[in-house]
Amino acid sequence: MATFGILDLFFWSLLVVAFAMEAWALVDALTVPKDAYTAASKQSKKLWTILLSVAAVLGLAHAVLPLRGASPIMLLIGILPVAAFLAAAVYLADVRPAVKPFKKRGGGGRSTMGPYGPW
Repeated sequence: MATFGILDLFFWSLLVVAFAMEAWALVDALTVPKDAYTAASKQSKKLWTILLSVAAVLGLAHAVLPLRGASPIMLLIGILPVAAFLAAAVYLADVRPAVKPFKKRGGGGRSTMGPYGPW
């Protein structure tokens, strides 16, 4: 493992946080039903899954590369980690709130919803 200064550790932590956000966006996109995207007038699930999968792979690669000796500062200012972060940020800020009402909830089939609303 390469030795880092304080600034390198800070920028490496930004890369790790960005990867965590990209992974969260990907997992969330995979759990939303396909029809929810069209019902919310958003791009297709296939497109978001591809975009977020590429973003997560890029995020993982950029989060691991400093362990192999690369400079975190130089990795962070590149266009690829920024583009990957922006794809996840757009999904989490715009698409996720729009498709959230259509997301399936767990609970084993039990619900507190009656025919005229909650009870």
